[in-house]
Amino acid sequence: MKRIVFSLTTLVAFVAVASHGAEVIPPKPPGYFNDYAGVVSKAAALRFNEQLAQFERETSDQVVVAIFPTFSSNSSIQDFAQRTFQAWKVWQAGKNNGVVLFVFVREHQMWIQTGYGLEGALPDATCFDIINNVIRPKFRAGDYTGGLEAGINAVIAATRGEYKGSGKTVAERRGNAGAPSLLFFIIFVVALMLISRVMRRLGGYSYSSGRGGPIFFPVGGSGGGWSSGAGGGGFSSFVGGGSIGGGSGGGGAGGSW
Repeated sequence: MKRIVFSLTTLVAFVAVASHGAEVIPPKPPGYFNDYAGVVSKAAALRFNEQLAQFERETSDQVVVAIFPTFSSNSSIQDFAQRTFQAWKVWQAGKNNGVVLFVFVREHQMWIQTGYGLEGALPDATCFDIINNVIRPKFRAGDYTGGLEAGINAVIAATRGEYKGSGKTVAERRGNAGAPSLLFFIIFVVALMLISRVMRRLGGYSYSSGRGGPIFFPVGGSGGGWSSGAGGGGFSSFVGGGSIGGGSGGGGAGGSW
């Protein structure tokens, strides 16, 4: 019951914030690979998700990919990436060893955000190289799957060996605590759908920071985007292992295609 009350409170808060045009940080994703724009097949997304989960088991490094249909922030992509990274706590406690690859399809923009603990293995110059020389050529050719695969492999190659894993992800050590994240995400989606409808009726305003239409992150369903962690049995869920005081100092780099 408390969880339901909290969820409803969160929904109201999202509506209130968005109605004033303020930025909303997306909730922590339920999977390691999250394609909310539907640019890769479900089979490819599942493969990437399990690859990243296995990488955490082997190294303790947490690598997350989030592909959004559009950029919904009033701030810069760099600022958005850092604050979202902090909110999602993409790292293991005491190691700060996380990486997030953000992709915004409509704007043709990408950003790699790194945690403190991986800035030595994945400095800004390496992030720039991965974005612009590894991922971008394939994206420009329309090969999202190939670009993401190459980018993920490059991040893994650069960071492997920095830390040693325990053989389990944080979610597995905690008994797979991915369900609350999924519930929170679904509420987030419903809230944005309601907001977009209300704003259209009030005069055509849409919550997109002036970028041409409401942002919507659907889950499940063909062609509409989905999160690999939302599918149920057999999928490895992502749970951030961080604690207060960790995170990113702003390391990373971005680019366009």
